[in-house]
Amino acid sequence: MANQSESKRTEIAELGEFGLIDRIKKDAKIHHASTLKGIGDDAAVIKGEKELTVISTDMLVEGVHFDLRYAPLKHLGFKAIAVNVSDIAAMNAIPKQVTVSIAFSNRFSVEAIDELYRGINLACEEYNVDLVGGDTTSSNVGLIISITAVGTVEEDKITYRNTAQKGDVICVSGDLGAAYLGLNILEREKQEFLANPNMEPQLDGKNYLIERQLKPSARMDVVYELREKGVVPTAMMDISDGLASELLHICSQSDLGVVIYEDRLPIDRMTVDVATTDFNITPSVCALNGGEDYELLFTVKQEDFAKIENLPDITPIGYTTEASKGRKFVTRGQQVVDITAQGWKHF
Repeated sequence: MANQSESKRTEIAELGEFGLIDRIKKDAKIHHASTLKGIGDDAAVIKGEKELTVISTDMLVEGVHFDLRYAPLKHLGFKAIAVNVSDIAAMNAIPKQVTVSIAFSNRFSVEAIDELYRGINLACEEYNVDLVGGDTTSSNVGLIISITAVGTVEEDKITYRNTAQKGDVICVSGDLGAAYLGLNILEREKQEFLANPNMEPQLDGKNYLIERQLKPSARMDVVYELREKGVVPTAMMDISDGLASELLHICSQSDLGVVIYEDRLPIDRMTVDVATTDFNITPSVCALNGGEDYELLFTVKQEDFAKIENLPDITPIGYTTEASKGRKFVTRGQQVVDITAQGWKHF
């Protein structure tokens, strides 16, 4: 019989984030009829007497998700709440409560933790959520933040990833690619500072991109606008790992293909200028693969799109097809290529 040292070892990176989630999900049994959706969407869904409860948890780890050499603690606290609220928004739900658990090393003072919570409390005000608990403990690896967000949604308004239909219009909110460039700018400045601590940061004219990285917003305004128009998306996700990655998740879970168009991607003028001038990157590559924009990607029926097509911050970028037609990207030059995900890898 083989001993432990002779057994096969599989690296987590071989599976990737979603492969690992699928592996965990395989053996997770649902024991209660009130659990409508477990592992596999932006949030879990639990049936209540009158509404559904949605629950999402995210963890931010120093050195993996943020770098305190350029991320202010106040901004980090705000972002930690916003990215969790964004998961609730992606279910077409309304956030109500959050819990915050933190682990930190002895290099953090009381004043530093106060600053982190200033950002947390500002975000709670912004999104009208209550901070109702959490946990604190020590850490040997710096700062770790784990947040659980709880929201509610009516049963006829809940939106999943796996319910898009053939012929739906694919929409995104806001603009894409800015957060990725903000990260690139901050990393470039960090490297130059490490090489020359007396250098002056070159950040003039790039505030929008940096703010999109350090202090993103959850698009609850879009959720409220859709409700005002009487539109329930057929599927929805927030864009945390990149547009291409999120599109492929909707396709695989809804068993569909898609066609999206490069000239329809909403990209801010500053993103275009900095991508091409500073980094020699095609702006659409930033939009497709950058991640951390926390905009909403959603599909709607064609008849519902007519109700929202004049909303200024929503852009149609393509449509869904049968799965056999694949997942296609049409360039400005009318070349048709397969969509591939090259966004954030968690392992």
